Parts: sequence; structure tokens; C-alpha cells
Amino acid sequence: MSTENKLSAGSVAVITGGASGIGLAAASRFASLGLKVCIADLGTQRLNAAVEKIHQATRGRAEVMAVETDVSQLKSVQHLEREVSDHFGGTDVLMNNAGISLSSTCLDQIEHWQKLLAVNLWGVIHGTQVFVPRMLGRGAAGYVINTGSKQGITTPPGNPAYNVSKAGVKAFTEALQHQLRNTPGAKITAHLLIPGFVFTGMTSGNRTEKPAGAWTSEETVDFMLQKLAAGEFYILCPDNEVTRATDEKRILWAVGDIVENRPPLSRWHPDYARAFEIFSKTGR
Repeated sequence: MSTENKLSAGSVAVITGGASGIGLAAASRFASLGLKVCIADLGTQRLNAAVEKIHQATRGRAEVMAVETDVSQLKSVQHLEREVSDHFGGTDVLMNNAGISLSSTCLDQIEHWQKLLAVNLWGVIHGTQVFVPRMLGRGAAGYVINTGSKQGITTPPGNPAYNVSKAGVKAFTEALQHQLRNTPGAKITAHLLIPGFVFTGMTSGNRTEKPAGAWTSEETVDFMLQKLAAGEFYILCPDNEVTRATDEKRILWAVGDIVENRPPLSRWHPDYARAFEIFSKTGR
């Protein structure tokens, strides 16, 4: 089904993590297409500022609401769904996008593990279980878009808690799409957004200017809409440094660790550095 049909004027989109970054860019883009939009995030001032930006981008034509929501808390997400239903009548597009990044190692920082999993993984599960049954009940076509990460696929060393959270989003979204396509009469499809290097508040660090290698949030959302229109499940985004071909080789190498019985994360193992270099150039 085309983007025009599923993102038609008057449909309702809910975006968590909608006050900044990819979430705000998606909300603005949906609003520009004539959708009614609800952004959910933490911080009243941040939400109010985001609503103003959406109104500026649409010259005040958009129907926008904002609900302060902690996606890690089931009751907070249930409150969000009730507010949207009361105000707009229901939901057609759900973008589970809220996410955080905190440092972690496998042997300590348990509080960071708990917070990352609560927001990045449980936030997606909460949003899906609260919203999707009623979305199906509406009988209308729609999307569930879950924001994952390449780190949930190739799981590079450095932040295992973040990797685990995003690997969980990948597995959950795959299972969700399988269930939806086997649900009689379902017109809802699930999709996994896999951003590349995107310059957002979460990734900027101390930088104030976008690095040349990064995409903007708007570029990422435009790419997402193209791939939704094409019906793709895995929305694997490139950026100005990494092409799809490069991503494919990195993903294939990661899977090869299992098939070839190499050490885990062999891409970063000194004994396999030369082999990966050759593979990244030749694919063999």
C-alpha cells in the first residue's frame, strides 16, 4: 500500500520522542502531509517549543497536540493513548521513536542498563501493546514504525546496554510484523527504522555544527517515507559517510561470526583485521 493511502490527510500520527531530532522531523513531515499529529516526550517546555516549530513549518495549518509521556511507564503510555483517542478519535500511525543513550559495560552501571532497557525497549513494547489493538479495531490502513539502530544488528563494542536494547527492538518488530501479516483483516504493517549517522541532540555531543558525514533528521525522515512507500520493512538508512553497500558487508560479516564460528565481534579482533579489510572491499 502506498504512502499516500496510509499517510492521508486527516489520519492521526503519534510520535514518541517527538520533541526533538528524528521524532520532531517526522512529526513536522506528517503534519505537512495533512495528518493530525500528537507528539509525546518529557518536558512541558520542550513539547511546547516543538509544537510551535511544527506550526511554523506548516504555517499554522497543522492540528497538533502534545502529551508529556514517560514511555518506560505503562500507565503513562495508557494515558497518552486515551488523550489521543479523546482528542482525535484514534491512531493510524504509531512511531515508537523515544530513545536514550547512556554509557555501559557488561560488569557494572546497572542503573544505566535498567534505564536504557526501560526506555528503548520497553517503551516500544508499551507503545505497541497499548496502541495497536485499537488501531486494528479501527479497520483502517496504518503503520507502526519502531526506531532501531545499526548497533542492534552489528553490536559493536563500547555500549552493550544500548546494543541489547536496540537488538530487542529489531527482534520485537520482526515478530510484530509477522503477527500482523497473519492477522485476518489487518491493514497495519510494522517497519523497522534503522538510522545511519544522524546529527541530533543525542548524537551531537559537544558539537554545534553538523559533521559532514552526518545526515539531518529531515533527510532521514524523507528516506523513511520513500521506503515506506516502497513497502520495505528494514529501512536501512545510509548517511554521507556510509553507503548501503558498506552496511550490507558489515552486517554479513557479523552474521558470518556465527556461520564461520569466528570469535564474537571479530570485526574488531586483531587476528581478523586483515580478513575483514579484504571482505569489506571484495565481499569475499
